[in-house]
Amino acid sequence: MPISDFLKALAERKVGEFCEKKIPPHVRSKITLSFEIRGTSITVFENRAPWREGMIEWTHSAVAQLRYDDKNDLWTLYYQDRNKKWWKYKSLPPMRDIEKLLEEIDKDPTGIFWG
Repeated sequence: MPISDFLKALAERKVGEFCEKKIPPHVRSKITLSFEIRGTSITVFENRAPWREGMIEWTHSAVAQLRYDDKNDLWTLYYQDRNKKWWKYKSLPPMRDIEKLLEEIDKDPTGIFWG
């Protein structure tokens, strides 16, 4: 079942604010964050401007994924490995507060999201 309209709007606002605050304005011509909602998942992407001669398009790399469990009303944080497979982030349990998961992505105490 997809995320309710209310919860989707709330999550969009919070994840959008996170993406906006994470990257300082003076570097946004070179790097930005964005997100995509598909079903019950929100994926955060790091976007980089072309960095070598001949490139014309920005590159996009998945940073983290937030998955909503509508049966338990909980969000779970996931990270992606080098083979683009998603794994549950074990340092935090699933929770209702999406902001706490975004804070964990920002702090990245394990180095798994930002390297």
